[in-house]
Amino acid sequence: MTTPDEPQEGRWAKPVEHLEVGDLPDEALNLNVEGRALSGAVQGFGPLWQKTYQIRLHEAKVTPQELIEVWKAEYPNFWPDNSNMYRVMARLEPGDVGVINASQSGLKLSTGVYVMYSDDVSFAFAVPQGHMLSGWITFSAHDDDGSTVAQVQPYFRTSDPLYDLAFKLYFDRKEDEIWHHTLRAIAERFGVKGDVQQESVRIDKKRQWRRAGNIRYNAGIHSSIYMATTPFRWVGRKVRGSR
Repeated sequence: MTTPDEPQEGRWAKPVEHLEVGDLPDEALNLNVEGRALSGAVQGFGPLWQKTYQIRLHEAKVTPQELIEVWKAEYPNFWPDNSNMYRVMARLEPGDVGVINASQSGLKLSTGVYVMYSDDVSFAFAVPQGHMLSGWITFSAHDDDGSTVAQVQPYFRTSDPLYDLAFKLYFDRKEDEIWHHTLRAIAERFGVKGDVQQESVRIDKKRQWRRAGNIRYNAGIHSSIYMATTPFRWVGRKVRGSR
């Protein structure tokens, strides 16, 4: 990212009070994104973490700039098969809003991201209220001794007490698996297989109990209610259509 004295026009997204989602494909479930405010690490509940995942693309003839260009354009292709991100723009640019649909144990979870920053060697997501994590995620690439290194770096707290419990029991490991998969997929995109290096640092072990009320935005809860009430909405549409 740029330092404060470097030009920033066009790289940072404009501040927004609430997210607005444009037209998406019919199969996209736009839930827990439209109208939500962003939630940074300050607004989160659980301990504060910074994780760093890296993979070195040995002997790949790709520059950091070329890698980031492909990553932005093909971002959903590098995720596990049970997840997808729908967006209006063809490539990730500042101000873009992405709607995420992920399947977990039969539940279709809907949440999203906001592209808050983008330049030729990095881009970063902020997340809306109700996402499991409160904070941001930076994606970048750099040269190290002639090899391009791809990196994912989340900086976050879990957003509410329920997510905090789920994170400890399951999703901490699941998050690691997602970013390991992503980086391996990127490396394979350029014909390279390699190992992902990971560093996890707990910056603050305290929980912010004053943020426990974030649970009212919990995307998992809202997605579960939406899925459970799907038959009733279907019946309602049939009844209205028959009038």
